[in-house]
Amino acid sequence: MSVQSTQNPTSVAGAVPENDDLIIGGRHFRSRFILGSGKFSLDLMQTVVRCAKAEIVTLALRRANAGGMANILDYLPSDVTLLPNTSGARTAEEAIRIARLSRELHCGDFIKLEVIPDTKYLLPDNSETTRAIEVLAREGFICLPYMYPDLVAARAMCDAGAAAIMPLAAPIGSNRGLSTRDFIRILVDEIDLPIIVDAGIGRPSQACEAMEMGVAAIMANTAVATAGDVARMSQAFAAAIGAGRLAFRAGLGRRLDDRAEASSPLTGFLRDAGAGDEK
Repeated sequence: MSVQSTQNPTSVAGAVPENDDLIIGGRHFRSRFILGSGKFSLDLMQTVVRCAKAEIVTLALRRANAGGMANILDYLPSDVTLLPNTSGARTAEEAIRIARLSRELHCGDFIKLEVIPDTKYLLPDNSETTRAIEVLAREGFICLPYMYPDLVAARAMCDAGAAAIMPLAAPIGSNRGLSTRDFIRILVDEIDLPIIVDAGIGRPSQACEAMEMGVAAIMANTAVATAGDVARMSQAFAAAIGAGRLAFRAGLGRRLDDRAEASSPLTGFLRDAGAGDEK
């Protein structure tokens, strides 16, 4: 998978830090933490974005009404990249209309495609999402589709022009963690686009585990917004995502399922010591 990140770890020898930027649609980012804004009060937004060191922030278009009394754009740092979502869309046509409206409101060309006809479990419609990508990618949008992790659907989205793939880890807002880890691992192994885990991550440790698997980035909202201290939790997620990326790039140590193995040659040491005593 062609993923690049932003933690800039230095080599063992010390010298120059490596360039490990996350690249989406030709844009470079140093942070791999994408922050969802849907559940934050506007007054908290700048604090949370700063603590998370997030460079990409999602927003629902209804919170970006031009000239509105409470426009979220007035509460976000000017240097973040906006990732408007098509929340509320039930069909490809509705998602396309929302995306075009976001461009008219000067929210940029990034778009997180959400097509969700299911109102109980909020599961995305992969086929309708793919149809929306086909149209919007031709219009120059940088499409990041939210999807149920399915390899066939992910390949179709790549062919349609997606810039990244955003599989769910668990149902939206559930904080259940990596329920779909095996399917996400398949996408990491088979899809040559950044895989960004979205929805369901509940703890920093789960974000770290996903990054260790080789995903490109994590998007989180509910896990941070419902924490006791949202600023500290955003810092915790940022640190966990960085640690997971560094571990992935270092190469995780092997795992033994059928036996144990001593980390030091203690048995030989005792045998040699005993022989010396007899002399």
